Amino acid sequence: MARLPMKSAEEMDGELARLVGAENRTPLELGNMRIYAHRPPLAMALARFMGTVRGERSLPSRLVELVRLRVAFHNQCRSCMAIRYADAVAGGVTEDLVCQLESPGDSLDLDAREKAAIEFADLMAVNHLAITDETMERLREHFTDAEVVELGMNIAVFIGFGRLSMAWDMVDELPEEFRDRSGALIAPWGAGDPIVVR
Repeated sequence: MARLPMKSAEEMDGELARLVGAENRTPLELGNMRIYAHRPPLAMALARFMGTVRGERSLPSRLVELVRLRVAFHNQCRSCMAIRYADAVAGGVTEDLVCQLESPGDSLDLDAREKAAIEFADLMAVNHLAITDETMERLREHFTDAEVVELGMNIAVFIGFGRLSMAWDMVDELPEEFRDRSGALIAPWGAGDPIVVR
């Protein structure tokens, strides 16, 4: 059971519920917002921020989803690994492609830009102090400065809020393969059927 109670759509502050479209979303689509709802002003600020991050995206949804899933693996964020965003699925994220995240450098289906983004995400997630000028130069071979900023902000959100999800142990509603509380590593690749959300 999650370590903090999750509010239902009906229990949320009315303004927050309207902002996140709670009445038209499943509990999994509401995700952490059900816990953030304990602090409506902060939850609304976060919802607006995340709406802007997603709504003003210039990077392809496929690239962002692959990065999100790779960071989710490093975080061991079970809810993050169990879902796929519908726009990314429509953008070409298949489970065969997700399986290539196990060894992205060897993938034939990830392009150079995606591999560079995943390499940067890996460093951000596990050893951000190893990022060097050379790391940034390699990244900028594939991305404009504005895209590097967007990529970095997405990765920061994925790392921080993914770790928060795991600290709160939000796994109860997930498919069985994502509920393992033994401490064993799990991965978004080959774990079963993901849940597609908006």
